[in-house]
Amino acid sequence: MAARCRHGLRRILFSQPSRTSTLAKPSYFRYSSTLQDDFEKAKDRLNTLQDDPGNETKLKIYALFKQGTIGKCNAKEPGAFDFVGKAKWNAWNSLGDMSQDDAKKAYIQLVNDLAGPPTESDGKKEEASVASKESKFSEIAVTIENGVYTIKKNRPHKKNAITWKMYAEIIGALQEADQDNSVKFVVITGEGDFYCSGNDLGNFMNIPPEGPQKMAREGREVLYKYVNAYIDFSKPLIAAVNGPAVGIAVTVLGLCDLVYASDHATFHTPFMSLGQSPEGCSSVTFPRIMGYSKANEVLLMGRKITAVEACERGLVTDVFPESEFLREVGKRIAEMGTLPTKSLTYSKALIRGNDILTLKEANEQECLRLEERWLSEECMTAIMNFMSKKK
Repeated sequence: MAARCRHGLRRILFSQPSRTSTLAKPSYFRYSSTLQDDFEKAKDRLNTLQDDPGNETKLKIYALFKQGTIGKCNAKEPGAFDFVGKAKWNAWNSLGDMSQDDAKKAYIQLVNDLAGPPTESDGKKEEASVASKESKFSEIAVTIENGVYTIKKNRPHKKNAITWKMYAEIIGALQEADQDNSVKFVVITGEGDFYCSGNDLGNFMNIPPEGPQKMAREGREVLYKYVNAYIDFSKPLIAAVNGPAVGIAVTVLGLCDLVYASDHATFHTPFMSLGQSPEGCSSVTFPRIMGYSKANEVLLMGRKITAVEACERGLVTDVFPESEFLREVGKRIAEMGTLPTKSLTYSKALIRGNDILTLKEANEQECLRLEERWLSEECMTAIMNFMSKKK
């Protein structure tokens, strides 16, 4: 809590988790916008308290927050000598089967009793913060709320196909999030019914005056930087696959730390039918994740797999029904937001650190091969045939 609180609420063990240590669902995952908005505002306004409300009240705040974001107490009861943990557990467990919505309402009322009702200026400040982020980009929508940096591919009319400009914007967003100390982790998702349909094939249709060699070289450089942005990202990276994913949108999932998928999502890498080759470090990550046989079925045979199959093969962490997708992913993001920031970052470094050089070498080799493929007659013919079929 705010440093100016009389007894330093942030340092008191019973205190409500702060903006930097606890996380509610980002805007994309809200399932009851008015209630969730009020809940978010109440959580932020709690940091404005001038006086310590006392341990009993702080226990109520803690319990209502846990019940509102996670639900019924699911934690193991602490031992008899863990007095602080025991008090917090008892407070949460005492709420029993209270619904998450009712807990949020009680939380909001309690904060209003302590800090007074929200003012119009509170909402305007939040809107200005979100708008300042979104204005930097045109093909993605970026928001940052309570430590969650959300990148949403925002070309739903084109099934979120990635243009060269979108590549650059996502690279910039990842770099910005990595350097922002207020960001705990990043969520990548898509607007509309598609997660991402892969490369916009228009990328390959506008051949510059210098010839296709220049186009292929620049394409290789962009792809190399894009995949490296995933490899170099030091904080947890979560993919929320809300619909079908194709090509590069699938292959970089192997570089994400958690992948949640709607049961309407599918995963397709039709590289061979387009005369191309794997990218996104999938030549390394997919065999490791799935085993060679299953990986080859996806990368070489181009078999489209369902979300459940992707989960069984280890590419996806968990699958949720489409109607519950936003709610369930939001819950897990809220749970992750309670974890210490540096522990998350340092632990990811331990888990991924030994693979970074291998991944960068694979990225370089894949990009060089793709440059050769893009200039091949085989690839050009395949793309033209594909475009003709679409028309």
